[in-house]
Amino acid sequence: MILYLAAFLGGALTLLSPCILPVLPFLFARADQPFLTARLPMLAGMALVFAAVATLAAVGANWAVHVNEIGRIAAMLVLALFGLALVWPALALLLARPGVMLGNVLAEHSRRRPATVSGSVLLGAATGLLWTPCAGPILGLVLSGAAWQGPSVQTAGLLLAYAAGATSALGLCMAAGARLLAAARRRLHVGEWVRRALGVAVLAGVASVAVGADFTPPGSSRATDKLENVLLEWLTPERSLTAGAGAMAGALPQSSQTPRPYRSLLPVEGQLPALDGAVEWLNSAPLTVEQLRGKVVLVDFWTYSCINCIRTLPYVRAWAEKYKDQGLVVIGVHTPEFAFEKKVDNVKKALGEFKLGFPVAVDSNFRIWRAFNNSYWPAIYLADAQGKLRYHHFGEGRYEASEKAIQELLKEVGSRAGGQAAAGSVAPDAPGIQAAPDLAQLGSDETYLGYRQATGFNSNERVLPDVARDYSAAPLGVNQWSLDGNWRVGAEAIIAMRAGAGIAYRFSARDLHLVLGPDQDGRPVRFQVTVDGKAPGELHGADIDAAGRGTVERTRLFQLVRQRGEVKPRTFEVRFLDPGATAYAFTFG
Repeated sequence: MILYLAAFLGGALTLLSPCILPVLPFLFARADQPFLTARLPMLAGMALVFAAVATLAAVGANWAVHVNEIGRIAAMLVLALFGLALVWPALALLLARPGVMLGNVLAEHSRRRPATVSGSVLLGAATGLLWTPCAGPILGLVLSGAAWQGPSVQTAGLLLAYAAGATSALGLCMAAGARLLAAARRRLHVGEWVRRALGVAVLAGVASVAVGADFTPPGSSRATDKLENVLLEWLTPERSLTAGAGAMAGALPQSSQTPRPYRSLLPVEGQLPALDGAVEWLNSAPLTVEQLRGKVVLVDFWTYSCINCIRTLPYVRAWAEKYKDQGLVVIGVHTPEFAFEKKVDNVKKALGEFKLGFPVAVDSNFRIWRAFNNSYWPAIYLADAQGKLRYHHFGEGRYEASEKAIQELLKEVGSRAGGQAAAGSVAPDAPGIQAAPDLAQLGSDETYLGYRQATGFNSNERVLPDVARDYSAAPLGVNQWSLDGNWRVGAEAIIAMRAGAGIAYRFSARDLHLVLGPDQDGRPVRFQVTVDGKAPGELHGADIDAAGRGTVERTRLFQLVRQRGEVKPRTFEVRFLDPGATAYAFTFG
């Protein structure tokens, strides 16, 4: 009974809340009607509509929310129209003209029956759709408890008690309004102004409901909340309550007190797509969405010659290791950018090189890529234990935010299992080619060499697609490149047709990388690098020595230059000592 009394008194306190003001003009407009056939049914209609909509919303019926919103909009349009009619008599006459005959017929009936119960109930229901009570602590406790425990007789009873308290207070307002209107009618000369003032009040009420405005002094709503909390503490001093609409613990019966599971604020972005279509799974048997239910799933789209992916892998690997025992499953989806990345043996070698032990789906036919509607390397998607996508990130960076999202979703699982996600952020070792880029001094962009996407080409000769020909170097500006020697330029890559063929590039970045492959028969190709016309020395990258010597034994990304200390524009040149080398793209860091 204490809870029902608290709900009733909390509803009565709605009268002190600013959210009640937009409703008052509609109540006063009915204040001069009989109590039993007009005012009481109207208040009952308001209470029933509020209790019904609140009950449905509390148990998660989204369709009920939409219906309520449609009803609110329709009610606002109708009441706004009649508010304008009260202000401008000419508009009232215009609106009335089509129904004059019907009005004459109903006039005599209205004299005999000034108000009907059914009409008053409907009017109260319409007003109830506009009435959105402030979610003070008491109503918050009731609604939160209903959302957590589901529908019950107690929930409906508490909502009806709250609505009854609110409508009782509003009934007192209508009684006071009736006395004010009676006094105004005794002074007929001010009747016109009363009518217009009522019309303005109706329009103001509609406007305030439409935009959610609050014209009351700051803090009045907080004062009402504070009063409700005092009431609750006085009625139930043994319970610990938290103010606000989200409070619920302690307000429910002692037998139903259960810790509420943690729920992250990460939005739901959709369902985790199927993982079907991989040509092969590495490090694991094929996994399905059904098998992964109950786990937090991180899906990482990558390809092994992409420098952005390579620099992300240390973090993905560290997350897989750190959270594997707390419910995280990391799945790599290797989707190729170049044709050579479709070869499963190449992918297997990359897994060993990057020390990746988590499951990897070889998505050479882009089946999983298309299921996710993905367009980026790298791309990270996070799904919760119910199989709903909750987070994504495209490209490098934002590692702390991504790990925070992992922790949030693991906390959702851990709160149910009694565990807790490990705090803090990983700081993986990322040597050589996996080191983070120096973005502050990065002045060159990824450059493809095949004619399909090539930019910045500046040899003296025009490119002849898919035909071997001699090229000669030309002076280069920053981010321009040229060929020297005999080359065949294809759509995706270029091939050195003779020994001594070279590529030059004027770049501005700390690191320079080049995706290279051996000849078509897999024979290694030796090469020599110079920087600004001389051996690189301390500027050499991880895949060559200080003299600039290196060998292409398999197709992958090679780090050829790393500037140490001052970073400035430099001219890079690589010359192949054997024929058959294939070059795909420059990247920088």
